[in-house]
Amino acid sequence: MSLKEEDRKIVVALEMEKAEQIFAETDMLCQVKFWSNLANRLYYSLFHAVTALLVCDHHEVGTHRGAVNRFHMYYVKTGIFTVEEGAFYSQMQSLREESDYNCIYNVTESEIIPRIEPTRQFIEKIKRYIADKDK
Repeated sequence: MSLKEEDRKIVVALEMEKAEQIFAETDMLCQVKFWSNLANRLYYSLFHAVTALLVCDHHEVGTHRGAVNRFHMYYVKTGIFTVEEGAFYSQMQSLREESDYNCIYNVTESEIIPRIEPTRQFIEKIKRYIADKDK
């Protein structure tokens, strides 16, 4: 991605803001028990945070699958993020696709509620990484 450094910082900030705004929707979706919508929003909050991470480090984002692959290549294989975090991100992408595109599949409460806190922690870790890069 060919961005001036000032523009890169703006894009990173906007992507993180988007990630946090989307994650903020989780409480409302839990209240109305829209579990498939919650899976979608959790994944997209991660996608925007990972996009911020990739842009921060001058990497292309590309497709959703490309973002997952680049995350694994640049952050999991290098030990910046754990294998478990990489697997979680991949699982959330798969869960979102399954729930969005398979009309007979519905995400259950027991399947999605335990993923809320790990998503929050993942986003926070990305925020800390980006903040440390800005120092």
